[in-house]
This record gives sequence, structure tokens and C-alpha cells, in this order.
Amino acid sequence: MKRLVIGTLTIALFLFAPLAAFASLDDFLSRVNIEARADMNGFSAKISTQFGVALPQVQAVIRSVSEPADAFMVFQLGQMASRPPERVLAVYKPNKKKGWGAIAKELGIKPGSAEFHALKAGNLSFTGRPGGDDDAGPGRGKGKGKGHGKGHGRGND
Repeated sequence: MKRLVIGTLTIALFLFAPLAAFASLDDFLSRVNIEARADMNGFSAKISTQFGVALPQVQAVIRSVSEPADAFMVFQLGQMASRPPERVLAVYKPNKKKGWGAIAKELGIKPGSAEFHALKAGNLSFTGRPGGDDDAGPGRGKGKGKGHGKGHGRGND
């Protein structure tokens, strides 16, 4: 009985917890695939919301890739490289056997860049929230809570 409860809790964590910061890109993509296969409509909606793309476009990309997580990566690399999904797909199709690192390079993401390191480490977020923020609350982001604002420290408080 204990094993059943623990197994059920483990599955629930995979399905309902936002996906972020895993040991590698392969681990991250495996978890994205698990979530997607459990609820393709919800998966499509989350991608649409996170990347600000219309649902029909998300569904078209999902139909044109090998795995649901590949669709996530098309939008993620498009965002990182400032390229439309159609351009990412054009690079993905002939290079998918080479891996996401090769596709990222082909799209102009430099191997030493923060984006490339995040990609290789699997430090990506699949939250279904606009921008993919893990925690979009106060104090997260550039300048917030760090004294970088108008008039800070100038005596006009």
C-alpha cells in the first residue's frame, strides 16, 4: 500500500509541478514529454501562454516534430535566438539527429553564452506562464529590490 501511495505522489509531482532546472537537458525534455503525453491539450495551452503564440501555431509545430518536448524546444530556441518558429523548424528538420546544441549554434546562439549554458544544463522552465518565469513575484528580475530605481539614494524620498 505504501508503494502505491509513494508512486502516486511521484507521478503527481511530475505532472503538476512546474518543470525547471534539472540535471541535464535530456532529463528536462523527458519530464516535458511525460507531462505532454498526460495532457496534450493542456501542454499546447501552456506553450501558447508561455511563449505568446497562438494555439493553432503551437499545434502545427507539435504535429511537425518527433516528440512533444521538441515542440517546446522549437519555441524556447526561437525565443533565445529571436527567431520565428518557422526558422527554428527549418533548422531542426535536417539537424535533429545532431542534437539541440547543434541546432542552437545554427540559429546563432553562441557556445559560450548564458543561453547555451542554460540549454546544455537543462536550466529551462516549462511553467505555462508568460515568459516562463518560475517565480514572477516581487524581487525577481533586473533591478527589482536592488536599489536601481528612480531617485534611489538621492535624498528625494
